[in-house]
Amino acid sequence: MNPAVAVRILTTKSNSGNKNPRGEKTMKIGKIILLGSMFVLALAAWTSALSAEEVVIGYSGPLSGPAAEYSQDSINGIDMAIREINAAGGISVKGETFTFKLKRLDDRAGMDQAIINARKFVNQDKAPVVFNSLATTIGALLKINEAKGGEFLLVGYSSVHTHHNQGNRLLINPTPDFRSFVKAASDVAWQKGYRNGTMVVTLGEYGDAWRKHFRTVWEKKGGKIIGDIPVNYYTETDFSAQLTSALATRPDFLLIGGPSATTALAVEQVRSMGFKGGFVLTDQARMDYIADILKNRKLMEGMIGIANVADLPYPASAGFAAKYKETYKKAATWESALNYNTMHVLAKAMTIAGSARDPYAIRKAVGKALPLLGDKYPSELFSIEENGVMHSAGIVQNVENGKFQKAYYTLDFPKTRAEFDKYKKVSRIREPENYRWVPVE
Repeated sequence: MNPAVAVRILTTKSNSGNKNPRGEKTMKIGKIILLGSMFVLALAAWTSALSAEEVVIGYSGPLSGPAAEYSQDSINGIDMAIREINAAGGISVKGETFTFKLKRLDDRAGMDQAIINARKFVNQDKAPVVFNSLATTIGALLKINEAKGGEFLLVGYSSVHTHHNQGNRLLINPTPDFRSFVKAASDVAWQKGYRNGTMVVTLGEYGDAWRKHFRTVWEKKGGKIIGDIPVNYYTETDFSAQLTSALATRPDFLLIGGPSATTALAVEQVRSMGFKGGFVLTDQARMDYIADILKNRKLMEGMIGIANVADLPYPASAGFAAKYKETYKKAATWESALNYNTMHVLAKAMTIAGSARDPYAIRKAVGKALPLLGDKYPSELFSIEENGVMHSAGIVQNVENGKFQKAYYTLDFPKTRAEFDKYKKVSRIREPENYRWVPVE
């Protein structure tokens, strides 16, 4: 009997009142049927959960040292998506139910350790997907992720897109090209009257690419780079020597950046030395995270960087940021938001591909799992190129008078104005007038 019918039996009263023995008997039978139905439903749900096959998703990154917060933000985003997917019953692939489990290993930003970690995920856990968030270790993993018998789809979260020129068929990346952010941030810096800059950017492949490209863009505008003093933001916490040298050049602004925690230390230290100029952040450093550490936005005056997730004018952004902070006790960042989105894309792609295990089938289906739009997700992913670059908007924001200003949005991937207008119409953004086309040369 349908449980709803049993409920009606329970609530039905005889014309002669509760003294009717027949009515009482009917109610007892209805109660038994209702309890039985509830037991069957509960048993079915429990059996379904037990029968679901678990798919391991791997994450390798620096989980210790100054860069640990950067990896933890990425991990939290993946974890949040997995919690939601599993809570909804997992995914259904050709009639089978799959849930997800996230495993993480510390590679300490080392290439050899990243390779060891990835092989553990694949060989021991049969993981079809491995996430990594550092350009240097992504490069190392691309040398092994297509090896026969050990294939895995690499989510290489990096704004340095040179890895996508290698023809690897098992690479996807949700991060906008840093070159579009350089162009957008340079425009804001120029409008603020900055002309002479000194670079105090992290060492490594990411930092090297940033310094080289920023110099090219800035000098093309007519500005000058009067100092280049790289520093390792992954291992150092005292930047006084490098910052003293930087201030000796008398810059209007400093180009700084690496992991957010150590970038915040650099800001605090250089302000204590008397620097009153502005900052342009690399896209790895997050202003909202820096604000949480410093507790004083006056120290951030004149700062230009990637916009805060909570300030995005997508319908779902604020809700995501609030839920994230409640769950992980820290502000949401782009690492958390874009890795969260990517995990949802992968789950959809597995269903479309008809496989939760085959990396090539999953990769092939990613395009069909897009777009993810801002009415349901904290940011937007529109489409994917053959080389694995997922198209999303870059978003720039600055600090004036101790307050975060309104953000504006850049799309670097459209090849024409007409294509840009098409994506702009697809977007669920509440402020379409703030979209700008910034094609990367």
